[in-house]
Amino acid sequence: MEISEYVSFDAVGLADLVAKGEVSPAELQLAARAAARAVEPRINAIAETWTPDDEPRPGAAPLAGVPFLIKDLAVAMAGRRMEMGSRLAAGHVSVADSFLMARFRRAGLVTFGRTTTPEMAYNTTTETELYGTTRNPWDLDRSAGGSSGGAGAAVAAGVVPVAHATDAAGSIRIPASYNGLFGLKPTRGRVSVGPFADEIFNGLAVHGSVSRTVRDSAVLLDQMRGPEPGDPYVAPEPPRPYAREVTRPPGSLRIGVLAQGWGGHRTTAPVSEALSRTVRLLESLGHRVEEAEIQLGADWEEFLLANARQWTANLTASIDELAEALGRPVDSTTLEPSTLASYHYGRRVTGAELVTALAIRNRVARSMAAHFDAYDVLLTPTVPDLPVPLGTHTRGVEAMDGLDWLRRLFDLSPFTAVFNVTGTPAMSVPLTADAETGLPIGMQFAAGYGLEGRLFRLAGQLEEASPWAGRIPSVWAGSVTDG
Repeated sequence: MEISEYVSFDAVGLADLVAKGEVSPAELQLAARAAARAVEPRINAIAETWTPDDEPRPGAAPLAGVPFLIKDLAVAMAGRRMEMGSRLAAGHVSVADSFLMARFRRAGLVTFGRTTTPEMAYNTTTETELYGTTRNPWDLDRSAGGSSGGAGAAVAAGVVPVAHATDAAGSIRIPASYNGLFGLKPTRGRVSVGPFADEIFNGLAVHGSVSRTVRDSAVLLDQMRGPEPGDPYVAPEPPRPYAREVTRPPGSLRIGVLAQGWGGHRTTAPVSEALSRTVRLLESLGHRVEEAEIQLGADWEEFLLANARQWTANLTASIDELAEALGRPVDSTTLEPSTLASYHYGRRVTGAELVTALAIRNRVARSMAAHFDAYDVLLTPTVPDLPVPLGTHTRGVEAMDGLDWLRRLFDLSPFTAVFNVTGTPAMSVPLTADAETGLPIGMQFAAGYGLEGRLFRLAGQLEEASPWAGRIPSVWAGSVTDG
C-alpha cells in the first residue's frame, strides 16, 4: 500500500480493508513506518518504534491490523519502555501489560511505538530534556500541545489515523485543538487505569485518544471502556455502542456558551470569531444556543490552589516511588525545572490540605452538575488562543514554584481543567481554522456525567455539516512522493 493511499483511510476504513482481504496488517505496518520516516525528522512526535511481536488475524477483531501508537505514559506494554518523558525514568521497562494495553491487543491494533509526552505529562506543551521538542505539523515553530502532544502531531501528520492519549487537565483536548483533530475525554471511571493504579491524580486523569474522524474515537472507546476487577468506581454502561451513536441524530439540544475563561482570561479575536461561527452552525442545525452564566463553585484562585495541591502531592509521590525503584536522585540531573519546583511544592502539602482540595473538587463538581440540569451541552473554545509559539511555557520558569507553574498552565488553557475536576466528558472538535494563518481552532463541548453518547451524536452531526477531513497540515505524510 502506498503512503498516499494509506493516509486516505481512517482506522475503521483500514480495518475494513483488512477484513475484506484487500490489504494485510503487514502491508499497513510498512505504510505506517514509511509515513513515520517521512514526517518524523520534522515533527519529532515518536519516542521509539519497534517491530510488533505478533500480527492479528484479519477480521478477528474490530480494528484488526490497524497501526497504532501508545503514549509514553500511563499504559504499560510488557517488555517495552515507558519513560514518561523524563530522565528520571529513562530506560524503565514495563514488566506486564496494563488492563488497557490488553484491550488494545484484543481490539486488533498493532502497536509499533511510543509517542512523546512532556515530563510526567506535567505540561501542556511537549518540549522535553529527554526527547527534545515536538513540533506542530501545521507550523513547526508552534507547540503541538500536551501532554499528548506526540500523539496529536503523529495523527495530524498522517503516521497513524488514531493514537492513545491521556487527559488530566486538557491533555487530549488541547493537542486535538492545536493539531486540527477530534479528541474526547471520557467520563471518570469509563476506562480502567489498573492494575498498577486505582486512579491517577485522584481521578483527574483518564485514558482516551485523538483521531482524524469521530467514528475512530467512538469505535476505539467501545474497545477501551468497561470495568476491571478492583476498580474503585465505574461509569454507567452506555445504552448502545458509541460507534452507533455517531450516526444517530442528536435532536435539538439546548447549548450554553461560555466565551471567556474563568478567572478573567480573555479569548483572542481569531478564537472568538471561530466561536461565533460555531454558534451560527449550531443554530442552523436546529440547536438552541444562548450565552450562559457558568458558576465554577469556587473563585479562580481557590480553584488554582486546590488543583496545585492535588496535582503536586500526587506528582511528588510518583517521583519518590520512581526514584527509589530506579536508584536515582531527585534533582536537576533527573528533573526539569518546572517538575522539580512542583515536586518540592508537593512535599510541603499536608494531608489536611489535600483533603481540603478534594472538598473543593466536590464543590466544583456539584456546581457544574447544576448547569448540566439547565443545558444539554456546554460550549467553550478549547483554548483561548491559536497554538502558541514554542518556548512560551518555559519563559521565566526558573523563578516559579509549583503554584506559579500550574497558574501558567491554566492561564494558557482555562477552559479544560474544570471538566477533569468534575469527571464529566468533554470533546474538542476541529470545526474551523484561522483565516489569516490557516491554523486549526478547536471548540470544546461538554456534557453531564456518563453522557459520551450525546457528545458523539453531536460530533457526528457537526462532522457531516462542516467536514474537516480535507484540511491537512503543511507536514503531511500523504504529500510525500510514493516509492
